[in-house]
This record gives sequence, structure tokens and C-alpha cells, in this order.
Amino acid sequence: MASHRGRIGPLPRWSVAVAAVALLAAGAALWFVAAGRGTPGSGTRTPGTGAAAGSSAAGSPSPSVDCASAIVAKLTLQQQVGQLLMIGTPIGTPLNAVQPIQRYQLGGIFLAGRSTASAASLKQAIGQLQAAGAKSAGLGLQIGVDQEGGQVQTLKGTDFPAIPSAVNQGKLDDATLASRTAEWAGRLKAIGVTIDLAPVADVVPADVGKANPPIGGFDRQYGSTPEPVAADVATVVTAMQGAGVLTTLKHFPGLGRVRVNTDTSTGARDDVTTADDPALQPFVKGIEAGSAAVMISSATYPKLDPANVAAFSTPIVTGLLRQKLGFDGLVLSDDLGAAVAVNSVPLGQRAVRFIKAGGDVALSVKLSDAGPWTDALLAAAKADPAFAARVTESATRVVRAKVRAGLARCGG
Repeated sequence: MASHRGRIGPLPRWSVAVAAVALLAAGAALWFVAAGRGTPGSGTRTPGTGAAAGSSAAGSPSPSVDCASAIVAKLTLQQQVGQLLMIGTPIGTPLNAVQPIQRYQLGGIFLAGRSTASAASLKQAIGQLQAAGAKSAGLGLQIGVDQEGGQVQTLKGTDFPAIPSAVNQGKLDDATLASRTAEWAGRLKAIGVTIDLAPVADVVPADVGKANPPIGGFDRQYGSTPEPVAADVATVVTAMQGAGVLTTLKHFPGLGRVRVNTDTSTGARDDVTTADDPALQPFVKGIEAGSAAVMISSATYPKLDPANVAAFSTPIVTGLLRQKLGFDGLVLSDDLGAAVAVNSVPLGQRAVRFIKAGGDVALSVKLSDAGPWTDALLAAAKADPAFAARVTESATRVVRAKVRAGLARCGG
């Protein structure tokens, strides 16, 4: 996200396969066996070459794709739609999400806000959320947080020491950044968080700096030029996913040049970014490193698509990210619930337009959006076979990421 939503920054994934992950569920252990997923970076490709995420080098579907397709084929349309949503619940009262999870068969939960609660209490609550998810759709939930560091750190306190801002992380040598990232991610993994909405891959030019409200204003960038930012992003992706937490590159195609915060205002635009912009390099390197997810911004990029914000732009999501950069992983929206940038679009249509553009998981920080978004996506899928096919395509990507995270079972 850009910055705010019950926290200060944007909303805010691991390429090593997990053989078995125990998830606490209402006092009992829920076990999900993951399919093999190779080493960090496997399953992605350098733009224009190699195999896309989830495909074999020879071009045939990988086992995780076959597995995900088989799982999705058994889901009802509503269950498929539920996989396309990540809905926020206040982290102070996480169990508020239990009923919506069961009613709407949600696939993901975002823990919104700030908390100093103990790791033990958070693990117990997340286990209860997972139990609710298992009862509704038979799949584990993606549990997301904004754990970037600096002013954007959802979990704090004794069990979650302060993490430096990205600006200060960018001053660390590679080995130190990798080891500390793995430590921070390990604390998330231990309580059941499955995806961090980080790292920030936005480049904030030095001559913009603090005049960039969503990123520079909070020191959320790793640097002011593409190359060092790209190196740090690749290091963070490899280390975090190596520790068992999926990563999310944000906010594609970049929020580093805007002068408006999409969470709090309209009119955020970047008149510079093109499809060959050097500032895309951190996203490219993060994709090459195997990041499970990319988050799309809600700013406008006239040189890419003069008519739509990025989250609703087929040229940006499908044309640039999917086709040109070759990313076939999970595409999340920035917040489409409370963000002022999308207020002019009817609530339900925000999720529909994002999925139509090529996105996979629509995110809202508002628990109350689960119902309207489910209804709108279901209505669109029932009215349009092409959209129903998009729902199935995205649900398959979501489940593939869950196999990778150990949240779905393959092969019996």
C-alpha cells in the first residue's frame, strides 16, 4: 500500500520448498504438505527468456501448476472467488475475521494496524483463523502483514524488535542485510505469518526525496538509484523466502516519483516511467530472485496507460508485468478499500476491474468489504464466461502460491 490504512505505510514471499508446515488450529495441529519448489529463484525467468514461475524449463507445467489446477477444479465458483481476496482485520482483534472467513470462504487475511502483542498470543489467534479457513475452503489462508521496518512495522514489542527503515537497511553490507532479514522473517514464520507485503522496490530519486509522500516521506526506499536498490531487493527476497515467508515487491511500476499519497489523495501520477525505465530494475531483480508476489500501485502512469490507475490497467498488469517482464506469480493490488485514489470507482467494481486487468488478489484493509467484493466478483463471473475463466486462472495462481507456502496439500 502507499501509506496509511490503519498503519503508516503501504501494504506492504520464500523460494525454498517447505516439506511440512504445522499450523496451530483451535488447539489441534493442521498439517499441509507442500509440493517441491526448488531453490531460491527457481520457477522465475529473466525478462524474455527462460521459464516463467510455475513452469518447467521445457515449457510444460511444473508439478505445482498441475497440483494447483487439480485443487482449483474441485472448488466451487464462490470458493474460487474467495481465493482472490485478502481482507484486512484489526490486528488488535484478529478473530473478528473468523465469521467473514467462513461466510465468504476467504483465501487471505491482512493483519492491519500496529501491535505489541506477544508472539504466543498472535500464534494462537492466527491458528484460529487458519482453522476457520480450513473449514470453509479446505485450504490454508495467506496471512499477510506490513513488516518493512522503520515506521511501517505491524508487529513490534519484546518479541518483534524494531527493524531499521529501508534507508538504513540499504546501508548494510549484503551479508548483514541477508542475515538480519532472515532473523526478522523467522519471527513472522514462527507465529504463522505466510507473506510479508515487502520489500519496497520503489526508487526515490535524490532530487525528490521527502517530497515523495508515500515512500520518501517515511524512508521506505533502499536508495535513490536503481542498481543498489535492485541489489538490496534481491537480497531481501532471497533471505526472507529462504526463511519461509513469501515476499511482495511493491508498488509496481513504482511510486518513487509521485508527489501524492494514493492512500489519502487522488491525482498521484508519474509522468516519467516507461516500459524500459531503469527504475523498473529492482522489480526485475526481485522477480529473478523468485519473489512470490508483486503489488500494483494505484497511481497513474500516462506513458504506460493514460486512462487508468495501474491497478485497473491491462497494459500495466498484463502487458508490462506479465508479458514483458515475464512474471507469472501472484499479483496483488495495493489497498482498494480505504484508499482515496480509487474512491470514484464503485466498491465492488474495484475488485472486478483489478482481476480483469490481470491481477490475482484484491486487497482491502476493511473487513466490511468482503461481502460487496464477493458479490461483485460472483455476479461478473456468472455474467461473463471470459471473466469466469480469469477467476479460475487467478485462483490457480493463488493456490500455487499456497502450495509453495505449505498451505495446500498435493498428492493425497
